[in-house]
Amino acid sequence: MSTVNSTPRADGFYMPAEWAQHSQTWMVWPERPDNWRLGGKPAQSAFTAVAKAIAEFEPVTVCVSAGQYENARARLDLANIRVVEISTDDAWVRDTGPTFVINGQGAVRGVDWTFNAWGGFDGGLYAPWQRDDQVARKILEIEGCPRYRTEAFVLEGGSFHVDGEGTLITTEECLLNRNRNPELSRAQIESMLREHLSIDSVIWLPDGLFNDETDGHVDNFCCYVRPGEVLLAWTDDVNNPNYPRCQAAMAVLTNSRDAKGRQLIVHKMPIPGPLHASDEECAGVDLSAGSQERDPSIRLAGSYVNFLIVNGGIIAPKFDDPMDAEAEAILQRLFPEHRVVMVPGREILLGGGNIHCITQQQPAPQQR
Repeated sequence: MSTVNSTPRADGFYMPAEWAQHSQTWMVWPERPDNWRLGGKPAQSAFTAVAKAIAEFEPVTVCVSAGQYENARARLDLANIRVVEISTDDAWVRDTGPTFVINGQGAVRGVDWTFNAWGGFDGGLYAPWQRDDQVARKILEIEGCPRYRTEAFVLEGGSFHVDGEGTLITTEECLLNRNRNPELSRAQIESMLREHLSIDSVIWLPDGLFNDETDGHVDNFCCYVRPGEVLLAWTDDVNNPNYPRCQAAMAVLTNSRDAKGRQLIVHKMPIPGPLHASDEECAGVDLSAGSQERDPSIRLAGSYVNFLIVNGGIIAPKFDDPMDAEAEAILQRLFPEHRVVMVPGREILLGGGNIHCITQQQPAPQQR
């Protein structure tokens, strides 16, 4: 595997939209006991359900520690699921894995962003994080994909969405946070995004979902469903702490044009809940200095927007919430050519994210 000392844009590579054809999806097996309750066993069941749902549509590779290899291999007993041994700090491959980029000549490369556990020692969620910062490099090595490394430029894959046609959507709450790249201006951050994802326009939403411990990742709040159309987490309840965030995002989206000059069509996705962890669920998490606190009083950042588009399918979370059926109906209406599969998402949410956060798509090579 070679590290390329230029940029994807300079080399004719770009990040395709999530609905472009995939060659596979990557996941990482959960086991960290100070994040996943009961030694990660309930989370492992949830991740297994997600992996098996994706495997109905495309191959899945799950990265597993040596200690968990036999357990994971036995649970993930499907021909379409590959298990590889990789050391990690936790299971958020959307943020630790590579962002794959392609060109029109059948080549695939990867961007290896610097990872600091969502804020380093200024609000980050655990330390150390060096093994997680190695995940992208290891995945690219396995795949034989050339690598672009953004040394010292911190970014997580869940903090942006692209339409594959030149536009990126993100949040100021995350990318302009002092705990990511404090020495860089907005313009300098946009330049890095342009060069490494080959986008031309950035749409900045002010904030992500309330209490999102990633500092407002956009993939939990707003995503593309096709070029020129986005899906926004939404509440009409003025007493919901997300209400002002939704209003501010809608104001930006309705007044924005994308790189092709289109005015965005904004679809609304209801926010479930309020959802909270139970006393029992919190008690099952190991206590560790520096790790994220789990408390029943903390409102969980549950969202149906945190889904994954796969080849012919939509893999989305459900929460045993009254809104589950409406969310499924909205997704089926927005993706009429896809089969919507709802998978239990509560255990993943208890760890701080959901289906999009625990997956990373690898686009298939394209020939133009």
